[in-house]
Amino acid sequence: MTTMTRRNLLTMIGTAAGSSAMYYAMTTMGHAMPSDYSGPIKLEGDPKGKKILVLGAGLAGMTAALEMRNAGYEVEVLEFREKAGGRCWTLRSGDTYTELDGTTQTVDFEEGNYINPGPWRIPHNHYAVVDYCRRLGVELEPFIQTNYNAYVHRSDAYGGKPMRMKEVLTDYRGHISELLAKAINQDKLDDVVTEEDKELLLESLRSFGVLNDENEYVQSLQTSAYRGYEKQPGGGEGAAPIPSDLLDPSEVIQSRLWTYLATHETMNHHSPMFQPVGGMDGVARGFEREVGDLITYNAKVTSLQQDENGVTVAWEDLAGGGTNTSTADYCVCTIPFSILGQIDHNLSGDLAAIVGSMPYNGSVKVGLEFKRRFWEQDEDIYGGITYTDQAITQISYPSTGYLSDGPAVLLGAYTWRGPNTFKLNAMKPEERVELALEMGSKIHPQYREEFKTGVSVSWHKVPWVLGCSGIWEDRERDYDTAIQIDNRVVCAGEHLSYLSAWMEGAILSSLDAVSRLHAKIINEGE
Repeated sequence: MTTMTRRNLLTMIGTAAGSSAMYYAMTTMGHAMPSDYSGPIKLEGDPKGKKILVLGAGLAGMTAALEMRNAGYEVEVLEFREKAGGRCWTLRSGDTYTELDGTTQTVDFEEGNYINPGPWRIPHNHYAVVDYCRRLGVELEPFIQTNYNAYVHRSDAYGGKPMRMKEVLTDYRGHISELLAKAINQDKLDDVVTEEDKELLLESLRSFGVLNDENEYVQSLQTSAYRGYEKQPGGGEGAAPIPSDLLDPSEVIQSRLWTYLATHETMNHHSPMFQPVGGMDGVARGFEREVGDLITYNAKVTSLQQDENGVTVAWEDLAGGGTNTSTADYCVCTIPFSILGQIDHNLSGDLAAIVGSMPYNGSVKVGLEFKRRFWEQDEDIYGGITYTDQAITQISYPSTGYLSDGPAVLLGAYTWRGPNTFKLNAMKPEERVELALEMGSKIHPQYREEFKTGVSVSWHKVPWVLGCSGIWEDRERDYDTAIQIDNRVVCAGEHLSYLSAWMEGAILSSLDAVSRLHAKIINEGE
C-alpha cells in the first residue's frame, strides 16, 4: 500500500472536516502561521533631537507617534479628521457623518448603542492589537463570530426559508462523512492510505460525522444532540426527547448553503474573538490618551516635499486657520494611497507609481436599531452571524447587552467588494437602510414592525479614505518597493502589510517602518 502524502492528507481533512481542521493540521506541519508580532519593539540609541512628522492619526500613525516619542524623538502628527482613529471608527447617538456627495446622516440611536463602520472584531491571534489594548488599558469583551443557532439562507434553497446553521452543518458533515466512509470500505482510497490508516480514518469519521456503527448517518438521538431535537429533553413526565428529521442529502448539496459553513473557520475568525467594550473606537481612544497632545486635528495635507535636509509638509487648517507648513527631519506617512495619490508630492518614481495606481476595496455597512431584541426573544439567537445570498450578505447580532429590554442595534448589511458593494454604493444612505430592511425581512419577519432607525456607510464615499483597504495589483512585484524608506519618507498602514483591512496589519506595518527608520537615523548619526 502507498502511504498518504501530506498534500493528499490535507485535501481529505479539508474536504471532510472543514477549513478549521485543515488549518490546524497545516499549523502542525509548519504551513500556516498567525500574526508575527513578538512583543514591544525596542528603539535603542540616541536620536539626538531629530524630529519626526507623522501624517495621519489612524492606528498606524499613532503607533508610530507613540513608539518614536518613547525613543526620544520630537514628534508632530497631522490628522485630517476632527478625531483620531481613522477607520477604527464608531458611530453613536448624536454623531453626524457626511459622505463624499454631501449627504449627511445624523445618528439617532438610543444612548449606549452604536455601530462600527470599519473594524468590528479582533482575532485573538492578532497579537499586536491585543498587546496594545492590554498596555493602553482598553477593556475587551468576547465578540461572538459563530452562532450555530443563527441562520444560513439562500433565496433559491428550501423555498427561501432561513435554515439554522446547526442543522445544515451537522447534516452536511454527516452525509459527507458517510460518503467518504463508503469510499474507504469500497477500497477507493487504496492509493493514498494504508490499511491501518483506513481504520483510523473510519473511526474519526464515525466521531466527526456522527455515524452509527454501520458508518451511516441516520436520524437518531445521537445526531439530534448536534443538530437539535424535534422535542427537547426535559424533566418529569413525558421528558424523553424526540429526534429530529434529517435534511435530504441531495437537497443539502444542491442548496449550496454549505458555502457559508467555513466562513468563520479561517484563521482570522477563530474563536475567541474580541471587541472593545462600548465600541471599536475604544482602541483609538487608548492610543489617543497617550499621543493626543502631539496631534493637530482638521489638518488637510496638501503637499509633501523632501530633500537631503528634511521634509516639508503644507496643510490646510479645516477649522479656519488658513494654510500652514510643518517641517521635520523625517516623515512617517500613513495616509492611504487612495488619498496620497491626489496630494502634491515628490516621492521617488517607483514609489509614486505604486501610490498612484493602487485601487481600494469598497465595502458597505448598514446599522439598524430595533425597538426590542426580537432575535433573542423570539428566535434564541445571542450574538453571531447569519449569512445570506442577498445583497446584504450577512446580519451580525450584538455581542453585548443580552436579555435587555430596550432598543438594540444589529449590523443589517456588510458587503465586501463585488457587485453587492457597487449596488449599495450607488444608493443614498436611506435607500441602503430600506434595502437592508427589505432583505432582512425575508429572514426575520419582525423587521418592519420592530424597526426604529438606521445609518449606513459606503467606504468608497468616505472622503478621508475613499475605500476601506488597499488592493495590490502585483504584490510580489511592488510590495518591497512600497515599504522602503524613500530618502526621508517611509510609508505605513494596513495597505503595506499582508493583513490588509485588519488593524493588526496597520500596527505591524508601522512597527516595521519605524524600526527601519530609527536604524537608518542612528546609523547615519554615528
